[in-house]
Parts: sequence; C-alpha cells; structure tokens
Amino acid sequence: MSDKGSAYDFTFTTIDGQPLPMSTFQGKAVLVVNTASKCGLTPQYEGLQSLYSEMKSEGLVVLGVPCNQFAGQEPGSETEIRSFCETNFDVDFPLTSKVEVKGDGAHPFYRWVRERLGEEAEPVWNFHKILIGKDGQPVKAFGPRTEPKDDTVKEAIAAALRSSAAAF
Repeated sequence: MSDKGSAYDFTFTTIDGQPLPMSTFQGKAVLVVNTASKCGLTPQYEGLQSLYSEMKSEGLVVLGVPCNQFAGQEPGSETEIRSFCETNFDVDFPLTSKVEVKGDGAHPFYRWVRERLGEEAEPVWNFHKILIGKDGQPVKAFGPRTEPKDDTVKEAIAAALRSSAAAF
C-alpha cells in the first residue's frame, strides 16, 4: 500500500515540460482522464472541454493525461498532442506529458488510485475517467465509453463540488 495520503502528494509534468504538482488543484474536484488523439473515443475531448468550461468556475479541473498504451493511439510528441487538442477541440484544460497509466510502468498516481478504488480505477482503454474530490481523495472511476457529460459523471462531479474540502 502506498504511503501517499492524497492525490496532492503526486506530481505530473505538464505537456510543456514543467512540474505539475497535484497540490495545485487543492480544494477543487479533478477529473483525471487518460487521453489519445487517434482513438474512436477522441471526440470525447469536446465533452471534456465543454464540462470544464461550464464547471471550472465552480471548482472543476479536467486534467488530460495523454497515454500511448492502448493500441498505440497516442504516438505523437507532446507538441503534436497539444497542437491537436487546441486546433481540433479548443482544449484549454491542463494536459500532462505522455505517461503510462497501467502496469509496472504506470505513473505513481495511477498505482495509488487503483489501491484506493480497486479495479474500476485501472484504465482499460483511452478516456477512462477518475474523479478526485476536493479533499484529494478518489471518488469514482468511469469507464471509457461513459461520455464526459453523462448524467452519472455530472452528478458525481456536482456532489464532489458540494462536499467541503477536508481541513489540511
């Protein structure tokens, strides 16, 4: 079991190569989504951007995590990925550098969240979604085919935004 207590104990790297500590999002709900540019589910970027635009003022962050582990559907460089997302979907939510999300090489955040939520938290394909509450704890995972604007996702986000952040 990881000795990490919350999502805030982890750091990603931004798509531009800068450190991105999850503590940056303290007090917000974060929807962490492993993404890919050449997947049949890639149009979900549109729903993710819409969700982010609608709910960021309420405290939602969407964090896109490019991953090339599923059928090689994210082969591009970070520059190509960012350009694709901005050009095709007007993405302005944060994106990380490309990482692995399952298996021995998985980013530590993904190993930690699987310890907390179990199998449902391990991505089985691109666009798997993990909701982190305002207290930094994992709330729920949603499978790749669950659209970002599905009622179950929106209701879980709304509930996470309503809950008060734990005292730190």
